[in-house]
Order: sequence, then C-alpha cells, then structure tokens
Amino acid sequence: MKKIGILGGMSPESTAQYYLSITREYTKRFSDYSFPEIVIYSVLFQEHIDFIKNDDWDAVAKSLQKPIECLENAEVDFICLATNTTHFILDKLKKFTKVPFLSIIESTVEEIKKENCSKVGLLGTAFTMKSDLYKKPLMENEVDVIVPSVKDQEFIHRAIFTELANHQFKESTKKRFLSIIEYLVAQGSEGIILGCTEIPLIVDANDMKIPLFNTLKIHSVKALEFALN
Repeated sequence: MKKIGILGGMSPESTAQYYLSITREYTKRFSDYSFPEIVIYSVLFQEHIDFIKNDDWDAVAKSLQKPIECLENAEVDFICLATNTTHFILDKLKKFTKVPFLSIIESTVEEIKKENCSKVGLLGTAFTMKSDLYKKPLMENEVDVIVPSVKDQEFIHRAIFTELANHQFKESTKKRFLSIIEYLVAQGSEGIILGCTEIPLIVDANDMKIPLFNTLKIHSVKALEFALN
C-alpha cells in the first residue's frame, strides 16, 4: 500500500476533509481501519494568499519547494496538492521532486468524461474561473465550460476566502451559490464543477439534480485508489 502525501493548508478546512474523506472511504469499502498512511504538510495559508493576490506565481512555487521536499523525505509515494488554483503551477512543482503528483484537474476531467457531459459550469476562485486551468483540458475533450457573471465570480471568490476558508457557512451564502448554479444550468450546463476544495463544504450533491463534480471528493477517492494499487 502506498503512502499518501498531502500538500495542504490551502485552506485548513478543506485539507482536514481530505484526510477524513480518504479514511472514511476506505472504511466504507473494507469495513476496517487499515487505511493508507497519510502525511500532511500544512503551508502558511496567508503567505500563499498574498502571493496569488499579487500574481506572483514564482513566489508561490518557491514557497512550496521546502514542503514538497519534506514530504519526499517522509517517503511518501505520491503527492496530492489539496487545492485547485495552485495546480496552475503544477509543472513547476514537479521539478522539485521525483515523487509523482496526482492531479485534481486530470482526476476531475476523467469523471466529467464518464458522465458524457458536453457542457459544464465552473465555480472556483476568480483565477480558476478566468484561467484555462479547466477550460483547456475540457475543450480538448470536446466539453464546453460556462462561468458565472463577473459579479457572481466576485461573490464566489470573496465567499471562499472570507467565509468558507474560515469555517463560516451562512445560509444566505448557500442560497446565492445555488442561484448561481441554477443560472449556469439555464445556460445549458449539464454538470457543475465545484472547482475549489472549499465549495463542497457548503454545496453538495443533495442540493441539485444534475451532477456536481466535487473536486475534493474526486481527488481524495482517486488518491485512495492510487494508494491501493
């Protein structure tokens, strides 16, 4: 069984869910507690936020070099970067270690392909919604991506960092998220990517009839399966 490395703390709320999701999924499948060893390195979240806010991706990469090397020294077999946005520099991070990374983007695209969606909505940080992080790999698989209005993007981004990452889950915020999702469905979305690992903390599959691609859950289950094989 492989040892899982989690590069987390971005935010602590979602990182904790990675651990719980992996261990609970294992116990659900096998009815015992012999789940894989998991090593978590929690980074300085505020520093991470400041670098991204200033669009200083080189600083982000540099700040993650030591944490990655620590996970390597802990003899993990692979690493999960427990955030969507920072996957933008995944290729840079891979240069710091020979330990493979398990991509949240690739894992999510695989799930979308299984559902045969031709058009999906995307929620996430402002950067994730505006960038090609999901749009490019999905377009290569003939899947169109729809994002919310600029005003709604600003609301989502603000809610992620001021509420969800701080363990605040307001009913009014959830209603706004569901309203945004309904708008994306009205625009033809056949599924919705919860493309920030904090969003599934307030929106889940029971809230909508169409597929919600919970990137945190997808990534953590994929990590478990990779560890078992």
